[in-house]
Order: sequence, then C-alpha cells, then structure tokens
Amino acid sequence: MKGADDKVLYVGKAANIRTRVRSYFQNSSNHSPRTRELVRKIVDIDWIIQSSDLESLLLEYNLINRYKPKYNVRWKDDKGYPYIKVHWGDRYPKVTVTRKSMDNSGHRYFGPYTNIWAVHQSLSLLRKIFPYLTCDRVITGNDDRACLYWDIKLCNAPCIGNTSEEDYRLMIDDLCSFLQGRTESVVKRLRNEMRSASKQQRYETAAELRDQLQAIDKVVAKQQVIGTHKTDMDVISLARKKNDACVQVFFVRLGKLIGRDYYLLEGTADENNASILSTFVKQFYHVSTFIPTEILLPEQITDSPTIEKWLSSLHSKSKTKLVVPQRGAKHKLILMATENASTTLDAVRSQWHLDTQKQEAALAELKSSLKLPKTPNRIECFDISHTQGEQITGSMVVFHQGTPDKSHYRRFTIRTINGPDDYASMKEVLVRRFRRLLSHQETKRTQPKSTESFAKAPDLLLVDGGKGHLSIALNVLQEFGLASTISVAAISKQKEELHLPQQKLSVKLNARSSGMFLVQRIRDEAHRFALQHHRRLRGKSSITSQLESIPGIGPKRRKSLLRHFGSLEQIRKASLAELIGVNGMTTQSAQSVKDELLYTRANKS
Repeated sequence: MKGADDKVLYVGKAANIRTRVRSYFQNSSNHSPRTRELVRKIVDIDWIIQSSDLESLLLEYNLINRYKPKYNVRWKDDKGYPYIKVHWGDRYPKVTVTRKSMDNSGHRYFGPYTNIWAVHQSLSLLRKIFPYLTCDRVITGNDDRACLYWDIKLCNAPCIGNTSEEDYRLMIDDLCSFLQGRTESVVKRLRNEMRSASKQQRYETAAELRDQLQAIDKVVAKQQVIGTHKTDMDVISLARKKNDACVQVFFVRLGKLIGRDYYLLEGTADENNASILSTFVKQFYHVSTFIPTEILLPEQITDSPTIEKWLSSLHSKSKTKLVVPQRGAKHKLILMATENASTTLDAVRSQWHLDTQKQEAALAELKSSLKLPKTPNRIECFDISHTQGEQITGSMVVFHQGTPDKSHYRRFTIRTINGPDDYASMKEVLVRRFRRLLSHQETKRTQPKSTESFAKAPDLLLVDGGKGHLSIALNVLQEFGLASTISVAAISKQKEELHLPQQKLSVKLNARSSGMFLVQRIRDEAHRFALQHHRRLRGKSSITSQLESIPGIGPKRRKSLLRHFGSLEQIRKASLAELIGVNGMTTQSAQSVKDELLYTRANKS
C-alpha cells in the first residue's frame, strides 16, 4: 500500500488479495484509528503473486526490511544490531564486533545482540580464557618479538611461533563452542590435555590449562540449569503497555539458560499479540545466527505452519517446532520470560519519561538563556574538519526535540576552497544548505528522500567556533532572507560559551545544567560526524596513493580493484587468482600488486 510520492506505507500478504484489500475499504468495517489513518493515506496498491506461502513469507520480510513501512510492526532502532564475528576464513582468525549483516565469506557470526556494551564486556572476559589475536600483523611465526598483549597473557603470540596454526584455530573453535553454550566438550578436552601434560611433566602447560578451566567454571557456574533434557530452545514472550511492546528471548542451549535479550517493537498500537509475535519471529530468525529445535511461545501465532516449514529449512540437522506450553517446566519458562519482559518495558518506559523531562528542561533553558522567540525543537549544528587544509569536509547534524535525528544528518565535501580557511569552508556549507531549503520551498512539491533533511528550517542554528563563525552564519542567513526567522549562535571550543548576534558579551550556561549538556552534546556530535567523513576521505586518498605507486596500475585498474574488493585490506588478502580475475588485470600486474602490498605491510609490522 503506497501513499504520496510512491512511499510504501504497509506491506502484507494474504491467500486472497481481493478479500484482504477490500476489507480495508468497507464502510461497515470497525477499523482502529491507526488503520483509518492508513486508509486515508493510500493512493495506490501494488501486488506480487508468489507460488507458495513460504515464498510470500520471505518476500514480505524482504520488502518490510527494505522499505521500513510506517504501519508495519518492526524493531525499534533496527539500523544494525551488533554481532560477534569470528574471521574463520583467515589462517589465524580474529574476533571482532560488527553491525554489518552476515555474508557468505566463510566467517562465523554470533548474535544479534542489543547491548553493545555487554558484547564488549563478554569478549573482554572470553579473551582471558581464549587469548585471540587483535592486531593486523601478517602472521609468519618469525617475528623477533611479540606485542604487549603476549606479556599480559591476552594473546598466544603466533607471530613469534609460540603457537601453531592448528592449535590456534582449535582454541578459536573452542571459543565458538563457548559462544553457542556448548561448554562440556571444551571442558572435557581441556581436562584430558591437562592430565596428559601433567603426566608428561609439562607442569607449566598443565597449570595454564588448569587456570583456563577454572575461568570457564566461573562463567558456566552462572548458567542456570532449567531441565534434564539437553535440548536447544528459545523462549519468547511479550509485554505491552499502551503503544509500546517488548519481546524477551531466553536462550537455552543443552538444557542451560546461557543468556537473554530484549527487543523493543514499534507499529504495534492496534495489532493483536499473535500478529506481533509472528512478525517478531520472522524478523528475528531472518538475522539470527542459530535456529533451535524448539521455540516456546505464549500463544499460537499466525502463519505458524509456514513459519515452522521455513525455520526447518534453515535448520540443517532437524525440524524446528513452535510450541505453546500449557503446563509444566516449559510453561514456567514462558511465565518467567513474560515477567522479565514486563519489568524491562517498565524500566525502559521510565527511562524514556525521564529523558523526555530532561530534554524539555534543556530546551526550555536554551529558550530562556538565549532569549529565543520559540522553543528550539529543531537544532542544526555545523562543523568543519580538515588536515592542514587537505580533505576539507563539513557536517550538519540535526537534533529534534533534544534527541539526534540521524536520518537527517548530512555531510559536505568542500569544493571551492583550497587551504585551511575555516570561515570560507563554513560559508560554503551554509550556502549549500540554505540554497536547498529555498529550492524546496519554491518548488512546492515532494522532494527525493535525499533532500528531506533540507526541507525544514531549523529553530536554532549552531556553528562550532567563535564570533568569526557567528558572523559568517549571520551573513549567510541575511543573504537568503532568513535572519529574522532562524536564530543563530556560535559555541566556542575553549571557554564553552555561546556567542549571539548583536551582543558583545557571550552567554555562559551553568556547566552542570541540562541546557549546557545538550549544547555540548550537539557540538561534539557535529565534530564527530565531520571527522568521521574526513577520515574516510583521507583513507581513500591514502589507498589511492598506495595503489598509484605500484608499477602497471593506472587509473582504470585502480578503479576496478577498488570496485571489486572495496578496500585496500581486502585487496591485500586476495589471492593471485582473485586479482587476475578482476577486469583489466594481467598476471604481471596482479603479481606487482601482491608483492608491493605485502612488502609495505611487512615494513609497517
């Protein structure tokens, strides 16, 4: 269902499309306010015929994930949940955290998780048990010395030949088993190795294995045993308060509760529990790295047979069943998950309410202290970043009602300025920004999505700098006839004070006030966003310069390599055959790339 400008409002599936669509437009239908709002906005309907329920289910997910329709149930903040990534395709696999979706490169993924801090805490603990690599060295085993991590026992130092490739990969495989909750086989093997080392009088090795086992025991001791059957299952339950919904998932592996996580949903206002749970199951297991044999639910969900069929197709060993327990230990697990979901939702809602109060207080303080004509509900902040006048970039960040609206952030690559001229760079950025605003207002039509962030004027314009930057901003606003409608201020970096037009003395907010905290947060976010873009451009420039220095690699081949591999690191990892397979490459040019990049990498190490 589409609204104005072909914007997708809702995606659904039905065995009978005619009946399903007609139900939305019958006068006798007792629709909820949310559905009535949807119907009012519909201007067009598209449909796709699929040959089976399973194909429809997969297509429905892909379309919702692609368009993120306002009236579908979906995860909050689903721009990318973190995964633990084990680079199993490398000779000596590293362990990293990524928000990128899983690929087919042979690496192993675990997740998704919702708490990035908890992920890093877990890896910090696991690294003490399984000391994996974190550096970018080319591992030959012939390095003269190891890094500091070897000294503090957070790395096995394969770089100096302290451990073989086989032993290192076995340790990483143990770590993967640990992340899956399969600790018994790891413990059994380590115990046998410890006893064997002790019998052979290799006491230092035996002591290291003993310490590793004790560390594992401390972690495993915290895992609750919830059944005598060593089964894998997920326990899913739901809590709702007004228009908010929280799903709690308990992860049970081999009969032990190894962890839990919660997921917040939006678009649930007029949906029933069965529909919400069905949508969550489809979304969650599309991105999950593990499919259990059993999924416990508090009630029967829609499309249950189709979902079971789809989940079973993902499970390589056995079928997956959706179970709604009515009594016994499994029913108690559902009740426990429901209680946890309710408690979590209450805590989150309380935090939202507290945050809203703080944001309202901060905005009210800014309005009062800066004597603004209205509450600055939309604040835009601009910053410039460069290195001695090279790779000059600008940033625009947007805060709506005191919170960042990242979908409206925009980056600028400075086009007309050469050398370190912050004032001229700031002027170019502001001119381009407000030219887009006036263009949008003059056309009086819906603009492409890329211009949505420029469609609204800010209530308060902040620039990072002093009186000079303020003067530049004020001149640009006057040039576009906006000085009377948009308030402007500059925040200095050293004294943390605000400069206002036609006011000699600066305004200094209370250092501990919510208003000052908000201004600092906005300024820091603009600086971070500009610096991030600058580093990316500088990195691309560095990659280009390194490739330019390789004999036989001209602009066309350089462009082909970057388009094919995406980064210098991936080019470095590519085999000779893969390099030869790139459009325009020959055996000789591929060998030049391989030799040059490996040589520069070795020198850096």
